[in-house]
Amino acid sequence: MLSSDIKEPVVILGAGIVGICTALSLLERGVPVTLIDRGDPGQETSMGNAGVVSPWSIVPQAMPGIWKTIPNLMFGYGRPLSIHPKKALKMIPWGMRFLRQGREESVVEAADAMSLLCGPSIELYEQHLRGTGHENLITQSCYVHAFRDASRARLDDLGYRLRSRMGADLELVGRDQLATLEPALSPTFQADIVINGQARVRSPGRLGKVLVDKAKSLGATFKRAVIKKLSRTQASWVISCENEEIEAHRVVMCLGVWSADMLRELPLKMPLIAERGYHAEFHDPGIEINNSVMDVDAKIVASSMEDGVRIAGQAEFAPIDAQPSQKRKALLVDVAKKAFPHLRTASPNFWMGRRPSFPDSLPMLGGVQDQPGLYANFGHSHYGLMMAPKSGKLVAEIISGNVPNANLEPFSPTRF
Repeated sequence: MLSSDIKEPVVILGAGIVGICTALSLLERGVPVTLIDRGDPGQETSMGNAGVVSPWSIVPQAMPGIWKTIPNLMFGYGRPLSIHPKKALKMIPWGMRFLRQGREESVVEAADAMSLLCGPSIELYEQHLRGTGHENLITQSCYVHAFRDASRARLDDLGYRLRSRMGADLELVGRDQLATLEPALSPTFQADIVINGQARVRSPGRLGKVLVDKAKSLGATFKRAVIKKLSRTQASWVISCENEEIEAHRVVMCLGVWSADMLRELPLKMPLIAERGYHAEFHDPGIEINNSVMDVDAKIVASSMEDGVRIAGQAEFAPIDAQPSQKRKALLVDVAKKAFPHLRTASPNFWMGRRPSFPDSLPMLGGVQDQPGLYANFGHSHYGLMMAPKSGKLVAEIISGNVPNANLEPFSPTRF
């Protein structure tokens, strides 16, 4: 790092939870920061998830034999997977990479890399929230994977074996214990696997607001602007916005799924795709969910939050700017009511966001080769909330001139 750069702010493009955590880690190291985003910090993709903060969310999306499950995911119960007609042909190269990642050797390697990012997620959020007065935004919890078919609840399945290998505390629970653990859950669920030692955020949207306020109190500047282009001059980077150009020596790309378009002129292969997710939130639910509960058939996660019960999940591969699917709203309400029969489902708040997904479920992190002053921190797929604090810490260490004591090769921006 040049001495002249030390006091110049690092410009972070994107103020989602990844950008905010990157800003906080830089500020902790005395590095000034400017965040640029078109909207309110933490209120885009970051605010719509189920709030799970899990050190054990270390299982990639591509698993051995996943190709066999695709028809059922698209046409079976809850139809958790869909592919927009305009995206089908363009998805073929991405899909082939994804299926190749499903080899067990690749899965184990990805899980090791994911553990690096997800492992310290709870303690790092507690650290970021310390002193804000909102420390109760994150609370201890379990993750309940609920099965209608008890024979499918197997601790010897690869995903659970990987979690156990990393130290997760897992329990196989039958119907009687499940009824005590989550009384609101339908009796059609016959067994579950409980993952202990987790946490959940009571309001992901408010978490973003609280943490960006902390960043501002530490000296961060937030600029609302629509970013049009990132380009390189001989001496610096130029961020072209609608009404101005901003020059910066150090830039961190945290724009999620929009990052690939911003970097399209660079010689990088970026199989980044918009994997859209949905939620329905019920403000007068009439029930309380004690933990985070996944319906493994419908691929949805339910949590009680400050504003009610939220049902979130599913995967829709579609153009970034495609309109939200109203069919998804009806599906979410239907599976929510079947999973929690006493849930009041009138007038839910309906939301759609865009997960930035690479085929290997890993983000791009660190300096971009042959592009001095440019750093990547995007592509966190389903795991953005869990991975954000450690991702931000690692990138801050790199920018500050420290070499992280970790293997970052799996996250290399040039790995594809």
